[in-house]
Amino acid sequence: MSQTVVIPVATRRQRKQFLELPWEINRNDPNWIPPLRRNQEELVGYRRHPFYDDAEIQTFLAMRDGQLCGRIAAIVNHKSNRQYEEKRGFFGFFESIDDQQVADGLFDAAKTWFAERDIHNMRGPVNPSMNYTCGLLIDGFDTPPFLMMTYNPSYYGRLVESYGFVKAQDLYAFWGHVDMLSSLDEKLAFMTDAAAERFDVKLRPIDKSNFRADLERFLHIYNQSLGNSWGFVPLSASEMRKIGSEMRHLIVSELVIFAEVDGKPAGCVFGLLDYNPRIKAIDGRLFPFGLFKLLGNRRALKRIRLISTNVVPEFQRWGIGLVLLKGLVPKIMDWGIQEVEFSWVLESNNLSRGSLKKGGAKVTKTYRIYDYPNAD
Repeated sequence: MSQTVVIPVATRRQRKQFLELPWEINRNDPNWIPPLRRNQEELVGYRRHPFYDDAEIQTFLAMRDGQLCGRIAAIVNHKSNRQYEEKRGFFGFFESIDDQQVADGLFDAAKTWFAERDIHNMRGPVNPSMNYTCGLLIDGFDTPPFLMMTYNPSYYGRLVESYGFVKAQDLYAFWGHVDMLSSLDEKLAFMTDAAAERFDVKLRPIDKSNFRADLERFLHIYNQSLGNSWGFVPLSASEMRKIGSEMRHLIVSELVIFAEVDGKPAGCVFGLLDYNPRIKAIDGRLFPFGLFKLLGNRRALKRIRLISTNVVPEFQRWGIGLVLLKGLVPKIMDWGIQEVEFSWVLESNNLSRGSLKKGGAKVTKTYRIYDYPNAD
């Protein structure tokens, strides 16, 4: 058998090969959704992105007989290592043909790069952190993913686990039909109404005319609410501004709702239409005409992903999240949404998982974050 050679990406041509490989690996899978091309260039560090103000990355390509057959990124997230007082490397943007030698060569290259920096533990996949796309799909290959959720061939789990990675945490995507969502207020009406009355909760949509200020409010809610979540590292203000600039035109105001108590932000539910069918139709190219195709006639889009329902710590466990969801229901009904995905939800987040199950939502996809604790 020919030997696999893994090389660090160093040239413009190699960068292009790295970015184009997912199309080669997944071209025959009808459920695969291509990434937005410009966005991928930034997230792998080929164009400036604020994540790398406090992080490093090295990308690698696997070659065999002159043919490209795999890729990986080795990432050092300095903020994460400071927060958790550890030395850990992350891998991401992993793609491979179904060949263990190729996968082993890629993981070996990342492992060696980390060891040169006195880092001997790996975690992933994250692309490039848990604040972006992350997790390896291990169950639920029968349907396409919702917006900004990962998808990969089913054999990836075997390649990763055969190298020696072990489960660190699972992430779940909960699916519901709008009929389930509309009945949520009936099942949990007492708790929802009691919370709204107790704290005199005021709900309002995001104000696009004052977008920068509301973005800052969301950043505060997001970072405060997730402070005790497994693996969480706060978003920087520059990262949030970057994400906001990318999402501003995708956001439908009435699908992003703030909860305020005494005039102060207490929580937010963030919903985005599922643009994935259109991203597939434009093959990930926003320019020159893809953006118009992406955003035209948005009323025709009938699926939504609820990316987050965040509540600041002092109001957690008091039902503010349910108040937010109840406030969102009529907006979803008015739009004509048929399907909702709540994703992702950490395995260790028992409160959210329990609430979703009580509401009738079903787990349709499972993603996994892996650790390699013996990288030395």
